[in-house]
Amino acid sequence: MRAIVYGPQGPVLAEVPQPQVAAAQVRVRVQACALNRADLYMAEGRRHGDGGGPGAILGLEWAGTVDAVGPEVPPHIQPGQRVMGSGRGAFADYAVADWGRVLPLPDGIGDPAEAATLPIALQTMHDALATHGRLRAGQSLLIHGASTAVGLMALQIARHMQAGWIAGSSTSPAKRQRLLELGVDLAFDPGASDWPRQVIDATGGKGAQVVVDMLAGPIFNATLAATAFEGRIVNVGRLAGRSANFDFDLHALRRVHYSGVTFRTRTPEEVRQITGRMLRDLGEPLRAGHLRLPIDCEFELEQCAQALAYMRANRHFGKITLRVA
Repeated sequence: MRAIVYGPQGPVLAEVPQPQVAAAQVRVRVQACALNRADLYMAEGRRHGDGGGPGAILGLEWAGTVDAVGPEVPPHIQPGQRVMGSGRGAFADYAVADWGRVLPLPDGIGDPAEAATLPIALQTMHDALATHGRLRAGQSLLIHGASTAVGLMALQIARHMQAGWIAGSSTSPAKRQRLLELGVDLAFDPGASDWPRQVIDATGGKGAQVVVDMLAGPIFNATLAATAFEGRIVNVGRLAGRSANFDFDLHALRRVHYSGVTFRTRTPEEVRQITGRMLRDLGEPLRAGHLRLPIDCEFELEQCAQALAYMRANRHFGKITLRVA
């Protein structure tokens, strides 16, 4: 089969053996896949959890048709079924994943490319907002990196959960305008020195009760200052930096609950539970096609290098996809 493999000169299209299914795995004939930030790291030869490195097939997210199932896969997943999911080796004609990462294609979405954009954002943002952020109806929410794909999904899930006031950050003026058009109450530049004051003033002096943070890095203390007393910050990404000074006194004074999430250290059983909770809470709007992400640009599988370069330029709004079949 064809696959995008990391080689000595970077990602290349190569012919590789078709993957075999383990007992609890599903093999999918991939029709489309979507790019994620982690793909940029692996395209540079870096590892991402247990993925990446020399000879690795790149890609984390796909949609297609079930081709084969292992003997321990539950009966609700059958060959011939149209599905979407996440897992290693997505940029290929065939991909395998644990059954807990495989989701039925929503009835309201016919295009596999559009379906391929959803699994990681759905699983990540429901886990961040509902499980760790404990967002409740009427509460205020701040989304750092709101113009990213996962940020846009966080906005949609929060609206479904009946969040109150919502703020979103982006360094791009054009993207901030798009966020306002999508219903964000406050769109701000995280590089501006006064952004915490903007959040505090807009929330009547309280700050955001829940923060989903895709940035971290040197603005983290400002994020603490913009969080309500006994608020909750969930770190999902570190686009602004992986380390920074931490104001422990400010953290204590505001009594903020801080947690970090990643799927890289989750067991298959944990991922199955996360997927189950997401489908329980979001299954209805998902099937109706109410949760979807815009596709900024589409490439063919053999154009993966161009697609990665386009993502690296960071001018896109929404997802970048690869058409496979």
